[in-house]
Amino acid sequence: MSSKEEKIQMLQKEFQEVNAYNRPTYCQECGGIMIFKGVGEYECEKCGYLAYDDYGKARNYLERHTGATSAQVSQATGVSQRSIREMLREARLEIAANSNVFLQCEVCGASIRMGRFCPKCETAYHRNLEEKARARNDKMAGFSTEIPRGEDGSKRFRREGL
Repeated sequence: MSSKEEKIQMLQKEFQEVNAYNRPTYCQECGGIMIFKGVGEYECEKCGYLAYDDYGKARNYLERHTGATSAQVSQATGVSQRSIREMLREARLEIAANSNVFLQCEVCGASIRMGRFCPKCETAYHRNLEEKARARNDKMAGFSTEIPRGEDGSKRFRREGL
């Protein structure tokens, strides 16, 4: 496979990831451009037609059918169960309070209703990220923080052979 074909495949994969929730870009009615209005809703700039991405479809269904399972949401809306699980992991959707099904914290395995971590592990995770960022910043020495030593008025750069 040539490098050009590889680049095309890579770009197609990136587009699929960007458009993972099947976001509408063009109007089904008139072909106009769809403008994002919020919470998964898009409106055509020409004719005003409303369309929803996967998140909007799932959210609207869950508003009318509180406590529905992911299989029920998927069957009724056409949104894949994989997308629904991703929305739960991103904390865009939440498992109903009276449900017997839960997600598991990726660190300790505790039962959670949305996201990737339980509150305790999420706090520890973010503290760890902050500590790493501070350590990285402490190692940096920029132009404005260094004190110049012995360079008053001297050449800083020169060409070889001159």
